[in-house]
Amino acid sequence: MAALDGLPPLRDVIQRHGLDARKALGQNFLLDLNLTQKIARTAGSLEGVTVIEVGPGPGGLTRAILALGAKKVIAIERDSRCVPALAEIGAHYPDRLQVIEGDALKTPFETLADGGPVKIIANLPYNVGTQLLVNWLLPERWPPFWQSLTLMFQREVGLRIVAEADDDHYGRLGVLCGWRTRARMAFDVPPQAFTPPPKVTSSVVHLEPVESPIPCSVSALEKVTHAAFGQRRKMLRQSLKPLGGEALLAKADIDPQRRAETLSVEEFCRLANCL
Repeated sequence: MAALDGLPPLRDVIQRHGLDARKALGQNFLLDLNLTQKIARTAGSLEGVTVIEVGPGPGGLTRAILALGAKKVIAIERDSRCVPALAEIGAHYPDRLQVIEGDALKTPFETLADGGPVKIIANLPYNVGTQLLVNWLLPERWPPFWQSLTLMFQREVGLRIVAEADDDHYGRLGVLCGWRTRARMAFDVPPQAFTPPPKVTSSVVHLEPVESPIPCSVSALEKVTHAAFGQRRKMLRQSLKPLGGEALLAKADIDPQRRAETLSVEEFCRLANCL
């Protein structure tokens, strides 16, 4: 891709700007530009699309997104050391890269959209990735401001996102993702693709919003899933005791001897609505 966009290799950029990846910031830089292009392509056509990226680091994925035709990239970066490297990309793609220096967990993402289509593409920092996903999944208003999410997580988290009932990885995250999105695992990324290499394999997950999910209160569904999976090895009559136990289950027409991992998304919504 260096030939494709005329920018220097990422290793040179990292060395020139002294960008050692910091564990405290959950950083693992992805240097393989073929892989960054593959991630960007997973999001589908980017023509006319504003892309929000979290944790761009030295900008490998940013470059791929811009090279594939995104109208604009809005990059949220907490590490001020990365800003000069991103500025070089901005100079190469005039008026198409906006860098916001700040904490993604405190960023009001909805206000960044300019009225056109928005996709979120990110190699998320490991330490905040799951919380960001939950924030994007649970706004009161739905459909959301984004058209799709193309995100990289540790593989274990990716498996939890796409898991369905009776799967060992099925839990609260699988219910929330299954309720409001169609989620799929796109591909795995080996540790050696990163600098420094993490101890685990990563996975790229693609999620698209379901236009009309089962009507259900966000807060009630959160309460039910939190209680049910908080004691996942116990029968529901026990784990849901604080929320009404057998009376709640009877109202939802669910066998009190079942366990959380056997319930479908529809059954969890039924419980939440009865609550």
